[in-house]
Amino acid sequence: MKFVDLLSRADTALSDLMPEGTLSIVTAIDSKLAYPKNLIKVLLQLRPADVLLDDAATRNQLLLMLSPKEAKDLASVLNWDQKGDVYAFLEKNKFKRAPDRKALFDFFNVEVPVAEVKELAPTTVDVSPVFPLFPHQARALRKVESYLTQEPRRALLHMPTGSGKTRTAMNVVANYLRERDSGVVVWLAHSEELCEQAWDEFRKAWGALGIRNVPLIRYWGPYEEDLRNVKDGVIIAGLKKAYSRLLNDDGQFRALSTRDPLVVMDEAHQAIAPTYQLIIDQLLRPLSKAQLLGLSATPGRTWNDPDADKKLSTFFATRKVTLKVDGYDNPVSYLISNGYLAEPKFEQIEVASSFALTQDEQDRIRETFELPSSVLDRLGDDDQRNLLIVHHAEQLLKRHKRVILFAASVKQSDLLSAVLSARGYWAASITSKSPNGRSESIAAFKDDEDRPKILCNFGVLTTGFDAPRTSAALIARPTLSLVLYSQMVGRAMRGKVAGGNETCEILTVVDTSLPGFDSVVDAFSNWEDVWSNNDE
Repeated sequence: MKFVDLLSRADTALSDLMPEGTLSIVTAIDSKLAYPKNLIKVLLQLRPADVLLDDAATRNQLLLMLSPKEAKDLASVLNWDQKGDVYAFLEKNKFKRAPDRKALFDFFNVEVPVAEVKELAPTTVDVSPVFPLFPHQARALRKVESYLTQEPRRALLHMPTGSGKTRTAMNVVANYLRERDSGVVVWLAHSEELCEQAWDEFRKAWGALGIRNVPLIRYWGPYEEDLRNVKDGVIIAGLKKAYSRLLNDDGQFRALSTRDPLVVMDEAHQAIAPTYQLIIDQLLRPLSKAQLLGLSATPGRTWNDPDADKKLSTFFATRKVTLKVDGYDNPVSYLISNGYLAEPKFEQIEVASSFALTQDEQDRIRETFELPSSVLDRLGDDDQRNLLIVHHAEQLLKRHKRVILFAASVKQSDLLSAVLSARGYWAASITSKSPNGRSESIAAFKDDEDRPKILCNFGVLTTGFDAPRTSAALIARPTLSLVLYSQMVGRAMRGKVAGGNETCEILTVVDTSLPGFDSVVDAFSNWEDVWSNNDE
């Protein structure tokens, strides 16, 4: 029989099956709502048929509504011996056995519910951090912080490209701010690009590690802020702008020095340049508790000037924190052997530049440690140089599925992309002036399509760009910044552990009249002698 038919016999007993007081309130609102048909509908919404049948008190109340014949029919499938009162027999059955319960449900055409299997939650689970550190980064973090809490509160963090130097430093910054109700951090970088990178990285770090709202201030290029009002926050400052404000002597940096700030110097080998040392000295008052952290992929300032390197070592109190791993001559070998980095093959393409630097350009290089845009623009306009770059790009595309090319200018990036496209290759140009289709180009470069692809760019993909299939880089943008060079190299050096490749290929266009670089390992291994006393 149908279970609804049985309920229809309940009549006044329906109110006993409902929550107490339901019938009186429903009747007061609208007497029609108290009709049995509607009450049955409401009851089954509150307590489905299987729940009513599994509840002993409710079940016994309902079974008494069966006619004698119906009661005997049900009892017969439950192996009733035809003796005694049939209703007493049904009441005595607890319906705990699966066959009896199924017989009861089948009798009323009610589907036997599938028992929900609740798995016991595991006793132990691994909780993944949002902004994690590898063990070698965590060790470096602890050593840096121990130096910064001991006089003279200075240290240089020396880590190669791909080993997480900036991430480690941002943990230092986050811990500094977390330990104080208010604190000021001044992050100094020489280029707008590095400033923007630091700004983005702190947002990610503090978003995961922060404990309060902290102002994050842009202080480079066109951005202005009265730093005298900053009592809590992170200031990402361009060295050029900072030096200009310092010359104006408007008191901003003197005001910051009273906050005992944590000063972070990106590309720390520039710290002893008179121009920039003046900024740091202004921020670090004598006898204050201010802290100075230098960051560098190389702990030296020059390639061939030991005296300058010794001066840099002294400036940071000969306290250098680097990655030391038992069984490895240098940390790069460890990172490659353990799959954090792809093993790179470096090749230099020498080009005899057809022009000489002007006196003004030479002066600007000495003052800012940057190649002026006028130099980069002229290199980008050199047809012979561009033809050579196109040739080597095509050779790379024969050996690799994803290649990234760093151009010397926006114009050159667009030009090389157009030429390679005309040659039948998939090529795109990504620059700060790219149109709205830039995200589509990046997505197409990252996809799994099997055809070779090359992404030309200027100034926008040195960091924060994640394309694991990239296995080759062609660096046609000269730079005096080992950090920027290392970041360009790093775009192709993602190792297997991080979803990348076992090997990669790095081609660097070296203009003979301008500085060039060799392998990452060589760059990292230089300048060790002057730091030997406190190398950790």
